[in-house]
Amino acid sequence: MVDDITMGITHVIRGDDHLNNTPKQILLYQALDSPMPQFAHVPMILGTDKTRLSKRHGATSVMAYKELGYLPQAVMNYLVRLGWSYGDQEILSREELIEKFSLDNVGKSAGVFNPEKLLWLNAHYIKEENPKNLSGLLIPFIKKRGYTDENNEVLQKITLAFKERSKTLVEMAESSEFFFKEEIEYDRKAAEKFLTQDTVEIFQILIKRFNQLQTFNQQAIEEVFKEVSSQKDLKLGKIAQPVRVSLTGSTVSPGIYEVVEILGKKKVIYRLSRAIEFIRKQ
Repeated sequence: MVDDITMGITHVIRGDDHLNNTPKQILLYQALDSPMPQFAHVPMILGTDKTRLSKRHGATSVMAYKELGYLPQAVMNYLVRLGWSYGDQEILSREELIEKFSLDNVGKSAGVFNPEKLLWLNAHYIKEENPKNLSGLLIPFIKKRGYTDENNEVLQKITLAFKERSKTLVEMAESSEFFFKEEIEYDRKAAEKFLTQDTVEIFQILIKRFNQLQTFNQQAIEEVFKEVSSQKDLKLGKIAQPVRVSLTGSTVSPGIYEVVEILGKKKVIYRLSRAIEFIRKQ
């Protein structure tokens, strides 16, 4: 308290667990004939079981959430809204929070920390983030998985491909790992279903056509898939899914044309060739 007086503190805002201390401190200010600060008390944050938030409820450190792949704006937005409201508006930028925040709208009841809601907010902010900024944030998580970062243009394409489907940067790094691996492993069930003798010829045609492409972009790649679809009288899905497994190791990924473009001609041809070898050995 003496420190507050010497530093000229004008406002004291703290948890309502200090409410009982305030009358005593007011008396001390009066006894010392010192300017009285304004006191405000905000509700405590509780865990989902309505007990005081602790480590057993999950991460309680801001830095821990950074390591878990949460964006700072998501954590800030969530924590401010935990004990304060502005109508029904859930998503507020830092500028809006500064403009609209008022102690008058701080609630009296304790806020309950809801990890699912924080995750939802984080997914929203990942979707809204500029791909260039997001790629920079993703680099430490890629390196943590043992990969050196790709050039900035490739990283931006990767974040653009995954930002709509990732809830955290950890999830994004994990989902996009197949882009950075030298060798991929096939999901057993996916390989059994899609890497069959029938696909060998399709892969061979694709390799030949991709080799002939001067411009390796999504438009040109899509045209190749359509040509092969017409040539073999197959629906695009019958071609796309085996290719997806051969390139990513699984049946789930962003759009196949996007995946092919980001991987680049050299990696795509190598992985298709490797898939042919895999099929022939079975």
